[in-house]
Amino acid sequence: MRPRLAFAFIFFTVLLDAIGLGIIMPVVPHLIMDISGGSLTNAARTGGLLMFAFASMQFIASPVLGNLSDRFGRRPVLLCSLLAMGFNYLLMGWAPTLFWLFVGRIIGGVSASTYGTANAYVADTFPAHKRAQYFALLGAAFGAGFILGPAIGGFLGEYGARTPFYAAAGLTFLNVIYGYFVLPESLKHADRRSFQLSRAHPLAAINQLRQYPVVISLVLVYFFYQLGHFALPSVWAFFTIEKFGWSPRDIGFSLSAIGVAMIFVQAYLIRLVLPRWGPTKTAVVGLIATAVSFIGYAFVPYGWMMYPVIAISALQGFVAPSVQSIMSARIPANAQGELQGAIGSMSGLVAILSPPVMTQLFAYFSSSEAPVYFPGAPFFVAAILTLLALVTLLRSVTLGRETQEI
Repeated sequence: MRPRLAFAFIFFTVLLDAIGLGIIMPVVPHLIMDISGGSLTNAARTGGLLMFAFASMQFIASPVLGNLSDRFGRRPVLLCSLLAMGFNYLLMGWAPTLFWLFVGRIIGGVSASTYGTANAYVADTFPAHKRAQYFALLGAAFGAGFILGPAIGGFLGEYGARTPFYAAAGLTFLNVIYGYFVLPESLKHADRRSFQLSRAHPLAAINQLRQYPVVISLVLVYFFYQLGHFALPSVWAFFTIEKFGWSPRDIGFSLSAIGVAMIFVQAYLIRLVLPRWGPTKTAVVGLIATAVSFIGYAFVPYGWMMYPVIAISALQGFVAPSVQSIMSARIPANAQGELQGAIGSMSGLVAILSPPVMTQLFAYFSSSEAPVYFPGAPFFVAAILTLLALVTLLRSVTLGRETQEI
């Protein structure tokens, strides 16, 4: 029963993280305008800078906290990160100036390591052949939170732009209390290692993994995959308005459809296919489906056709848990946190790099300056990046077989 209660805490941690992020999305523009007194256009620019601050701090802090969890255990890092996240929401809800809003986002970026540490906890707790299923459940928790969060935030926003921040803080603090009583430490003392600052910066975290060539190659798979994946949150609303004239309601409904489909894949379907196919074949199928769906998004002529493509796109839910399962199986127990820290840093780097590239591609190929009108250009580029991830994965499989033979 104890492992179930512990995993329930991990599950709700990821769920509440996603709800906390989503719950503030509907009101951030209004809060920025209230604080700055500026226009919606200026608020959008400020919102972009807030995203940059958050992603930059996540990039820097993820390997530090991952290494700390390898030294002191997962429990204290998880609980402390959640406490910091709760205070981040309180600070943003209180913020009288933009300066304090940025301070809150910086704290939020530092404490966003909970997802990586949660994955390390799963790697500690469950055998290698079961990890992909639990990684998928965490992915489903994030998807569910991202569906619930904006709906809750939109409702609470009727009572003021700051109300959702206080609600997010309350949910986070409640989870800290729950975790304090039910969460045991998953990392044995024999598997811990000393904290070394030289290993705790983003490049060092990845460099330490060079002794596992297959893992480094798989990190590259994850990098290419996520570079393409960020086309969806970056340009979805702009693209559907430009090409199909969708309303905010149409856009919200489509995003909910994506979330529901992803939950079905990660919470149910992957548990059926993984035992039969194994993580490598499952990841290959997911990457192929992802590339096909991006091509579909880029070229569909009518809005209703986006929904069959969404159904195909949901199979991308196979990719992350399968690749993480393969990587974690090749890493010793005392480096699982370091692995997740490296992945977190890489994700932060992608969050810095990909959105500006995708939005600029959309802006250029939707303008009169472009040699051809092609608003789906970001999705086409995302398909190419996904195919690069697929080729890299297949090479990683070959390298892994050669390593085992040696």
